[in-house]
This record gives sequence, C-alpha cells and structure tokens, in this order.
Amino acid sequence: MDFWPTGYRCCVNLSFDYDSNSDEVRNVPFDIVARSRGRFAPKVAVPRILDLLDRLEIKATFFTPGWTVDMFTGSVENIVSRGHEIGAHGYLHEKLTELSFEAEEDVFHKSLTAMAKIGVKPIGFRAPYWLVGERTIKLLMRLGFRYDSSFMDNDMPYKLIRRQKYTGLIELPIEWMLDDWPLFETNKKSPEAVYNIWKPEFEGIYELGRYFGLTCHPQTIGRVSRLNMLEKLLSEMKEKGDVWFATCKETADWTRKKLSSSIRKET
Repeated sequence: MDFWPTGYRCCVNLSFDYDSNSDEVRNVPFDIVARSRGRFAPKVAVPRILDLLDRLEIKATFFTPGWTVDMFTGSVENIVSRGHEIGAHGYLHEKLTELSFEAEEDVFHKSLTAMAKIGVKPIGFRAPYWLVGERTIKLLMRLGFRYDSSFMDNDMPYKLIRRQKYTGLIELPIEWMLDDWPLFETNKKSPEAVYNIWKPEFEGIYELGRYFGLTCHPQTIGRVSRLNMLEKLLSEMKEKGDVWFATCKETADWTRKKLSSSIRKET
C-alpha cells in the first residue's frame, strides 16, 4: 500500500495515556491506597518507559490529563525534554458525555491552562474512556485541535467527517484489543498472552501496509515483566527495517498532507 513516506511499509504509533492517579482522585478521593497506585506512573514507570524509548530511538505521544501536569510537573517536563509529544486527555479523566456543556468547556480550559504553564499547546486529543459526544468535536474544532484519537472504525488514519462535513480533524483510530488496560487490568492476562495478541495483529497490519496504534498506560505497562514484553515486541518491529515509528502529530500531519487534495474538495 503506497500511503506512508518513501521506504516505509506500515506505520506504528506508540502512545501512552499518562493518567497517573487522576481517575482515582475523581472517583475514590478518600481511598489513599488506590490513589497511590496511580503514583507508580511518575515515580517508577515513566522513567523506565523513557529509558526504553531512548534505547530503541522511538518517539511517542503521551496523552496527559491536566491533573497529571499540575501534580507531577517535573515528570511531564522530562517527557517533553526527551522529544516526545504531549496530547490532551481531559483534566481529571472525566467522562465528558456525562457533563453539561459548561462543565465540559471547563475541563478543556483547565487542561489547556495546566499545559500552558509548561509551555505546551497540544494539537491532539484523546477522550478519557474514549467517550466522545458531538459537542466534544465542536469544542475540538473551536479550540484549534488538529487531530483526535478516540474512534474505532478503521485501521488507517482518516479525515473526521461529521454531519457530511469535514471537521478539520484527522482521526487516528484506536481499538480495545490494542490497549493494555483491559488486557492486563481487567482480564489479568500474562505478558506472554498479550504478546500473542499484539504480535499477530501487527504482522497482519504490516502485510497490508496499514496503521498499528498501540495504547499503553504507564502504571500498567511499566511493570517489569510487561515492559520487557513491550521491548521485545518493539524490537521485532524495528527489525523489519521498513516500519515508520511516528508520533500522533507526525502521523496526523502526514495523513493531512497525503489526503490534501480530497480535503480541499470537502471544505
């Protein structure tokens, strides 16, 4: 498939939802043990992940709630300083579809304000819980976002069309099967079992020349056995020699350029 930059057969996008303990603070504010588990991310997991990415020379995108930026500022600044992208991911990992319009606006305001404090203006968004409503898309358009990563209807990036009109957003689709949380946290699968899910899917995507978007959470994937599995998988991908490891921004920018002629016709 002749879609990706010259010399590349397929695209692998590695992203991390850096929730830290934002969800626990919102849902179980008095459960100090649950809240402590989220802190495993900034204290232990993120440094391990960043070292792994340095070893493999891979850049990733970290979708980060504003709470994480405010509470673990040094950790997020370290991610930025090592060349990775920061995307928006709510403030306290809110379920946006359950909020009023005013409350959802406030979530975006607090998120962007937190990021502005460290000099970041995200152009990409991933909805917490992957829950998106029509007004969320309208807010993304109004606030100048350039891509979203919340829908599950393709294994290629595409122009996000709503109500027969191009939104200006590129969609980078996701899939529960390619998310570490339900596999490790909900279904308690072993690293070997998860490898045996992700590796065949990648091989199929590679053969078809399509897009492999892998979503991880630092406090989940950052456990030693799981991170070792991820390193093995990424190393095997790199051995192919023609896999494009791209951040979400790079993937969205390339897709917009590639589809520019059809985009012009629909705007």
